Amino acid sequence: MSKPSARERLAQAAFALFDERGYEQTTVDDITERAGLGRTTFFRHYRSKEDVIFPDHELMLGQVRDRLTSSNQRTALAAVSDAVRLVLLHYLAEGDLARRRYALTSAVPALRDREIVSVARYQRLFREFITDWMRDSGEPDALRAELMAAAVVAAHNHVLRRWLRAESPDPIREVDDAMNQVIGLFAVPGAPGGTGGTGSTDDSGTTIVAFQTGQDIETVLPALRRLIEGTPG
Repeated sequence: MSKPSARERLAQAAFALFDERGYEQTTVDDITERAGLGRTTFFRHYRSKEDVIFPDHELMLGQVRDRLTSSNQRTALAAVSDAVRLVLLHYLAEGDLARRRYALTSAVPALRDREIVSVARYQRLFREFITDWMRDSGEPDALRAELMAAAVVAAHNHVLRRWLRAESPDPIREVDDAMNQVIGLFAVPGAPGGTGGTGSTDDSGTTIVAFQTGQDIETVLPALRRLIEGTPG
């Protein structure tokens, strides 16, 4: 087994102290003393004790951006799904460390605020990419892009939190299913595989929209017939 790096030793020491003493009561000097390293080494790897808690968002944002920009008009939606999966895989690879971070951010308001800022950066990156994709497809819609970006982040966070709470036995499958739902809701009209959720028809066939209702089928059918025939209700 390889020896832990200085960065890993500092993180291990920090989380152990946070568990023992609490986040607010732990100092940088406490962390370096526990890790057997100096302050200079600490600040070579982290700007503050807060930075020890969070994953390298700059690195992950770069990976997300690279995956998005490597796509073209036809593969843009697949790139969004792949980028979401990249972020989730990072957390899964962290294992117990990710769960300990989740417990800390849930308990410390300042850390929750930091997490919110980080999430906003991902959402902004997705929004900018989706906006450009919609513009290139001839369907620019700022609100739609904003809503889709928010849904992308919400889908990822929903699955991630389920895994962090040990409620998801297969988070990769869950995030793929979640992204399929998001893309189904927001695909741009005319884009490959997308109808834009309009339920419109064209010369090539008929689009059928499925939905769930609490009403029985006999109650719903007359309204469906009027909709199909184009008659007023």
